[in-house]
Amino acid sequence: MEPIVWEWVNFLVRWLHVITAIAWIGSSFYFIHLDLSLRRRDGLPNGVAGEAWQVHGGGFYNMMKYTVAPPELPEKLTWFKWEAYATWLSGFALLSVLYYHGAALYMIDPAVLDIPWWGAVLLSLGALGLGWHVYDRLCKSPLGKDDVKLAAAGFVFLVLVAWGLSHLFSGRAAMLHVGALIGTMMSANVFRIIIPNQTKAVAAMKAGQVPDPALGKQAKQRSLHNNYLTLPVVFLMISNHYPLAFGTRYSWVIVAVVLVVGAVIRHFFNSRHAGKPTPWWTWAVAAAGVAVIVGLSAAGTRTESAAAAPARVEFAQVEEVVLSRCSMCHAAQPVWEGIGAPPRGVMLDSAEAIGRHAPQIRTWAALSDAMPPGNVTGITPEERRLLAAWTDQLPR
Repeated sequence: MEPIVWEWVNFLVRWLHVITAIAWIGSSFYFIHLDLSLRRRDGLPNGVAGEAWQVHGGGFYNMMKYTVAPPELPEKLTWFKWEAYATWLSGFALLSVLYYHGAALYMIDPAVLDIPWWGAVLLSLGALGLGWHVYDRLCKSPLGKDDVKLAAAGFVFLVLVAWGLSHLFSGRAAMLHVGALIGTMMSANVFRIIIPNQTKAVAAMKAGQVPDPALGKQAKQRSLHNNYLTLPVVFLMISNHYPLAFGTRYSWVIVAVVLVVGAVIRHFFNSRHAGKPTPWWTWAVAAAGVAVIVGLSAAGTRTESAAAAPARVEFAQVEEVVLSRCSMCHAAQPVWEGIGAPPRGVMLDSAEAIGRHAPQIRTWAALSDAMPPGNVTGITPEERRLLAAWTDQLPR
């Protein structure tokens, strides 16, 4: 029963993470839209930066934003913070359930760095903690006074992190950890900067003082970062389901391109919300970026064979590789400890099953090194090339 119970824990924690992420992203996107759509007019109360009229659910809403704080605080004030906290907590729980518990399968690749499971966990925790600290210091450095320079420095930092993690973890874990770091940065922005600054502003109001405008400016900058990082982090979090994203030679470059693509798409919507000229060029950049990602994903695995591809592959050779490298998990009754059912329902324990799943074998084990996870069965680059050559010769 243990593998079954653990699988359901994984599923339910993942469900919770998706629910909380939807709540956080939804409220974040709404307030970005609201903030950018505010318009000034004569007759607004003192301290109001602008207003917006909205219609939803059969009713009309008149939204106003105070630049610092209203003259008097309402009795009830809604805080938007628990969505961010719950998203990070559920995400860390999922990281623990799947990656820390299954470090040998999902985090460690001996061909990259052969370390014990606890070493992988410590590296993961260190990357998340140190990554937030470096980002926070960048924001508080002189670079933080210029949003463009800070964005460029942040981009370089995240790309370097992606490159470094690709030399520590399996491709799957490396890309997911870049997403986990960005998620940590975003949640910590709320926990360490945005909410504390708003709390200080409220406390100053209650004391009859004027809140420091710098508090709001700093919080807005971190909120802007969260806005532009949302689409890339969603891509990185779902990337572990797509081997051509994480299991190829230039996965860290794919991360760099995704950061740009996600940012320009958000810029398009931000400009539209603000009533500025529509930047249609952003879609050309995004399309070019996607084309680059597809091209990079076809570059092959991180460990390529020096041997020439075989001219003709016999099925008996393929069957031997698959049965010796894959069938211990992909069988009706997997023999690998902790796996209660064949992953994705794919069984590769017969000639007929191997032939039927040739496209999946090509994607997961020939064009990428996603399978076996962490290369636990020691498949060689030559065997991957053999599988690729076999799938090449099959009729399309």
